[in-house]
This record gives sequence, structure tokens and C-alpha cells, in this order.
Amino acid sequence: MREKMLKAILGNKRLPAGDLDTWLPENHYKISCVFIFYRRINLMEQALGWLSHQNFPKEDFEVVLIEDRGGSEEGRGLVNKFPELSIKYRASEDPRTWGMIGSLRNQGLSMASGEIVLFLDDDTLVMDDNFLDKLYGFFRSDPEIMAVLPRGMASFCLVEPRYQYHDPHFFTGRCIAYRRLECLIRLGGFRSDFIGQEDVEFAMRFLAMGLKYVTTDDLVYYHPPLLVPNLRKPQSVGYSFARSPYSLPVRLCFAINGSRWLYRWLCPTFKNQQMGRFALGFLLGFVRGLLRLKSTAYL
Repeated sequence: MREKMLKAILGNKRLPAGDLDTWLPENHYKISCVFIFYRRINLMEQALGWLSHQNFPKEDFEVVLIEDRGGSEEGRGLVNKFPELSIKYRASEDPRTWGMIGSLRNQGLSMASGEIVLFLDDDTLVMDDNFLDKLYGFFRSDPEIMAVLPRGMASFCLVEPRYQYHDPHFFTGRCIAYRRLECLIRLGGFRSDFIGQEDVEFAMRFLAMGLKYVTTDDLVYYHPPLLVPNLRKPQSVGYSFARSPYSLPVRLCFAINGSRWLYRWLCPTFKNQQMGRFALGFLLGFVRGLLRLKSTAYL
């Protein structure tokens, strides 16, 4: 349904591209694993530890680390802490890019040289040592496949009450893989002016183009459920969509979609309140964006 709606809204119009301006023209690895992170070094150590135990040949994949807000000594030290991995590290030095996830993803993409780019969050947990091997197998089986969406499961830790994702195969940067040259570069990468949900905006362009993707339960990852303790993050997301280069009618469609769960804010259950709060923040941020009021990055 969402593919049909996006094609109807965007398919006959010229789609805005991402603003990736530099990239490596040749593939030197089969897979590039790209992380955007800020501090939380213990989580990155966990993620890199998982990669170091992958059965996929180490010479066939690389790791690209982009640390926000000027980086840290601990973040830079990750390169030497995992010598068995091929790791590239960059700190975002320009304050204008701090908290701008679209820009940070483009920085990681500009450094990647894998045939496939796997985007991961620092708090994404994968426990299958054959994950990369299975992932590459999907792309190798069909050259028309441009993206692979693993199944997302909620990791709870100390989060109470517990709830599951509403869409286990969502187009999200917490764990998704794309062909680099034929897809990510072709679509221009991400929008650098997006503070949050730049992955969703990219997915809309991807789906409107009718590119082929597969969802699978053979690849599983775990990620903390979405929590909305305040309205800063959803306002940043709504602001980004309001200021996007799409036409006003299209942006209004985004506003309707982003705020469609607003009524759930009044529901008694924890999950509904979280979804409703996000919808409220999105709508407020969208209005701020339309009125060209100042916004702040949430990170």
C-alpha cells in the first residue's frame, strides 16, 4: 500500500535527490558497515566485538565510524582496539553538521567502498555470527535486489513496560543494507539538512522509484523500542520534513502521515502514549518548519 501511495504522490514528479557530493568510484570490499555514534563507547565496543566474530572473511568487509560533535579520544581509540577489523574513523568537526544525521550518514557513505553498505546503530544488537554472510548471499542471488530489510525485534534491557515494534521490517538506519553505487549513489545519498528520519526520507525516494527490495526473517537484529521522553526529537523530525525540497502539497501529506497517531496520546497504554507523543512532536515541529522558526538538533 505505501509503495502505491508514494508512487501516486511522487512517481510522476521529479524527485529531489540527496546531496551527497563525494564518494569512492570503485568497490574495494563486499560490505561496508557504517555507524553514526556519539560517545556511548561501550555500545560501539559491543557492536565491533560482534563484527570481529563474524564468519564472513575479514578482508571482505570494512567498518566506517562517524562520531558526532568533534569526536572523542575514546572513539578514536576504537581503531586500535580492534586491529583485526579494517576500520575508518572520522569525527564531525564542523559544528554546522552536529546532530544532523543526514549529513553524518553522507560522511560515512563518502568514505565507504563496499559493494553493499550496511547501516547500523550503535545500540543495534546482532547475535548471528553468519549475519554478514547471509546478507551478502541475498544480494549475490539477484542483481536486481537493491535493499535488504532484516527483521527488527525489541531489546528491552531495563525498559518497562515492554512493547514490540509496530513494523519489524521498517526502512530504518538501525539495520538496513543497500547496494552502494547502483542505489545509494544513484539516488544522491541522504538529505544533509535532515536532523532525524533521514532514512525514512531516503526510503520514500527509493520506493517511489520502484526499486526492488526484500524483507527476511532469516536476518534478525535487536534494538531498544522507541521512547519519547520529550518532544525534542519528534519536533526535529517534523521540522526536517517541513523544510524539505518537496512541493507544499507533498509536504502536507507528510504532515498528515507523521501525525496520524496523534489520538493515541490520550490512550492509557504505554505504547500508544509513546506513538501519540511522537505524532504531537512531529506536528509541532512541522508547523515550526513551515513558519521558518528556529529549530535545534536533538542530539
